[in-house]
Amino acid sequence: MKHLELHIIQSVPVACLNRDDLNSPKTAVFGGVQRARVSSQSWKRAIRELAEKELDESGKFKGKRSRLFIEKISSELKKLGEPEETAKALSLCAGHYLAKIDPKQEGKVKTLVFLSPLEYEIFAKLLHSLEKADKQKLSEAVVSVDTAKLANDEDNEDAPDEEAETAKKGDKKLSAKAFTKLVAKILKSPVGKAFKGEKKEPKSLPKDAADIALFGRMVANDHSLTVEACSMFSHALSTHKVDNEIDFFAAVDDLQPKEESGAGMTSTLEFNSATYYRFAALNLDMLADQDHLGCMTKEERQDVVRTFVQATIKAIPGARKNTMNGNTLPAYVLGVVREKGHPIQLVNAFESPVRSSQGYATKSVDLLKAEYEKLSGTWGVKAVFDKAIPEIDMNIFLGEVVAHVI
Repeated sequence: MKHLELHIIQSVPVACLNRDDLNSPKTAVFGGVQRARVSSQSWKRAIRELAEKELDESGKFKGKRSRLFIEKISSELKKLGEPEETAKALSLCAGHYLAKIDPKQEGKVKTLVFLSPLEYEIFAKLLHSLEKADKQKLSEAVVSVDTAKLANDEDNEDAPDEEAETAKKGDKKLSAKAFTKLVAKILKSPVGKAFKGEKKEPKSLPKDAADIALFGRMVANDHSLTVEACSMFSHALSTHKVDNEIDFFAAVDDLQPKEESGAGMTSTLEFNSATYYRFAALNLDMLADQDHLGCMTKEERQDVVRTFVQATIKAIPGARKNTMNGNTLPAYVLGVVREKGHPIQLVNAFESPVRSSQGYATKSVDLLKAEYEKLSGTWGVKAVFDKAIPEIDMNIFLGEVVAHVI
């Protein structure tokens, strides 16, 4: 497996980048001591947002994770000439096929689905091209289904075919299981052909779905739409022991009479500060295959990797960005490209927590370099590229990294 690794040392001042259910900064025990932690999910979202909003000039990072995509598909159907009621019914069926309609929240499905604008169009086109009889069945099923029971739908229990056939024009309520079975029966084959193609002509992801290829997609109701992520991320861990601290604050009531003493409000919140080791990797072979971005030219994939690497280096989670702005840039970024093998973290450089009266970043960088030399020497782990920022500048680094994209 040809792959790229990014090993990053980054210091963040007073912040709460990623909170747990108690509103405290997340932590983990590593090397027998508590470390500050930022989940991979939190940092990946920041990377996706930065890539789309600031770095992506070619429109390749357009995927959205949402429960509200039904309206998007309906809009595309109306553009194709479908009547509003039919468009609404067909898009509801598409939503149910992907993630089950949420009966408690109109227009939403139960789980987030990662789709791009071109995929909304693909869904609309396949629904528009259905046989008239199938469109009629789906429209009648939407009217007839007992929506109150959709929340208790069990996918692994089959409903009789006759139940779906007899539930027409309001004659009786269609059960949730029968509705699910009817939708799957009509849509499974067209969806497979539209998104995966025939065996002889496999399809890649659309060109506006680079982020879906990079970060992956899970579709529990149709595994053929699941996309394995080309990227791999670890949770960011501090290289040293960290204890969360408590900030007591008081707010002044601007309209409070001068003769009244005391604050308008007092409260506390938790924070920490830390030097993090961050790790990300990218499977370059997978990125170019027919399940991912095989439809792109090599130059287009190079643009995708350039954006991904730049966003991974620069992005930082935005929690409390106005009150504890933690925006910093890394102190050190080591990029490694290997022709084979699997990505290897260098986190064990910090299994013994860093202790230093002169700050943590410089010592952490030294330990990271030593760990990399040990892997290269002791274990014979060889690279075709290994260079670091700030030893070379960002633009040179990006140019040399993308030269290895296939």
